[in-house]
Amino acid sequence: MPQILAISSWVARGHVGLSAVVPTLQEVGRQTIALPTIILSNHLGHPQAAGGPVPENQLRKMSAALGKNGWLSQLSAVLTGFFPSASHVAFAAELISEIRRLNPSAVICVDPVMGDEPGGLYVAKSVAEAIKAQLLPACHCLTPNAYELQWLSGCPVNSTGDAADAAQSLELPSVLVTSVPSSDGKSLSNVAVTPDAVWEASSPWLEAVPHGTGDVLAALYLSNLIDGLPPEQCLANATGQLDALVGASAGSDELQVIAPPRRWAQANPAPVRRIR
Repeated sequence: MPQILAISSWVARGHVGLSAVVPTLQEVGRQTIALPTIILSNHLGHPQAAGGPVPENQLRKMSAALGKNGWLSQLSAVLTGFFPSASHVAFAAELISEIRRLNPSAVICVDPVMGDEPGGLYVAKSVAEAIKAQLLPACHCLTPNAYELQWLSGCPVNSTGDAADAAQSLELPSVLVTSVPSSDGKSLSNVAVTPDAVWEASSPWLEAVPHGTGDVLAALYLSNLIDGLPPEQCLANATGQLDALVGASAGSDELQVIAPPRRWAQANPAPVRRIR
């Protein structure tokens, strides 16, 4: 069974960061090792939140123990998410380098959790710069939202065509751009981009969607990718599953990842069209 190391935030209540990624991957049959960069009571969209970063030296001790137990060499993939500081990014970069030494075929997926419209960056600029400088060169797959892609590429992202241009300018093997708005404001697109082709899957725009959809989509896309599926099939499967999960979560303030009957994991693939 493929094993994935996920490095991101963890919340005690709800489903964002690792608290979304881990049950999502487990639901689709992936063993997951989780390293929390920060531990919080809940996501920051609620009125109150408490907690704080996990010290990098503690994470280094944890990852060293995982390595000594022989588990890092067994990894099929790494997924990175939220980092509270640039030094946490440096830790992740060092760990990825070690994992690639142990297993050169391990797939590195970077979800650059940095910001969104309309607020812009919600991490320190030093964190965003560290992700760009230290993680992008090592990654096989990048999963930014439209704002994050614009920040990383320096290119405008106002349409699916813009998203394709900006993603291809990064010269990465695979980019999944999430939540690209349509011109009429009635839908959002996920766009899978390789150096040679671009595919789009659209979902209806909804007034209220729980936090954590980006975390789930990145995890699902990576899960499909490590099975060796082509990007268009990864996009179709992941978008279909996420749409079903969002539908099952209607009226809730959190994604219902593990709420019965959990049929979202068996959802049909979403329609995909090639746009380039």
